[in-house]
Amino acid sequence: MKIKTYPHPKIPTKNTVGKTNGYLVPIYNEHESPVHPAQRPRQVYLTVVGPGETKGPHLHMKRWGLFTCILGNVKIIIRTPEGYQEEYSGEDHHYQTVQVPAGWAAALKNEGAKEAFVLNMPSPAWTKENPDDHPVDFADYPS
Repeated sequence: MKIKTYPHPKIPTKNTVGKTNGYLVPIYNEHESPVHPAQRPRQVYLTVVGPGETKGPHLHMKRWGLFTCILGNVKIIIRTPEGYQEEYSGEDHHYQTVQVPAGWAAALKNEGAKEAFVLNMPSPAWTKENPDDHPVDFADYPS
């Protein structure tokens, strides 16, 4: 299985007199989603990774991850059956969404000098009764 990534366009927006006032980046639309229906988001939350910090690795056996960095940049390190794979998301990477399959461990590394804001849109959603968190380490990751 290959890691799926989905780049997103940065679309300029304009005020009522036609002056550019910012932009929007469409992250997810159920009507245009390339994500299989069973893996579509069931929850959306923001996780913030401090400068130079790493969150994870995390291993979920039932939950798929769908990560999009919306401020700053992150490297998403994924342990696949073939070894480690690195994907990127954020301002310098077309706000790319990275889909991590259930059963594959992943970590979010902020290599920048400011906080990185990452949306996680997992499926199924986290619950206290079934957190689906399993111990894992990346001691063999060639950082």
